[in-house]
Amino acid sequence: MDIEQVREFANSLPQVTEDMPYGPDWLIFRIAGKIFLHLRLDIPQPTCAVKLDPDKGASLREHYDAIRPAYHLNKMHWSDLHLDFLETKLIESLITKSYLAVVKKLPKKTRDAIPYETLSNINYE
Repeated sequence: MDIEQVREFANSLPQVTEDMPYGPDWLIFRIAGKIFLHLRLDIPQPTCAVKLDPDKGASLREHYDAIRPAYHLNKMHWSDLHLDFLETKLIESLITKSYLAVVKKLPKKTRDAIPYETLSNINYE
């Protein structure tokens, strides 16, 4: 999976917006103004950072060399996915899990306006 495919997939999720608040080297994806995905553009190896449950993130890092603590983010909650070394299905699943983790912490009124229910049955593997 390459950077453009990650971008297309993230934008396919309900009500996602993207912007570049840190400059032209980073794409940030948000749901209801909250970040769920960082996509770094200025490095030779394509990488994105996703927000995961701390225990699940730690477990995934133990099983996959290409999933590591996020470079410039809270390493407990954010993990870098090295795109060249992971299967597309796993990457899409982890992006979706990151999206859902953020959606579930939104205020009920905001959350209820987002059609995310069909995404809730995504598995990690």
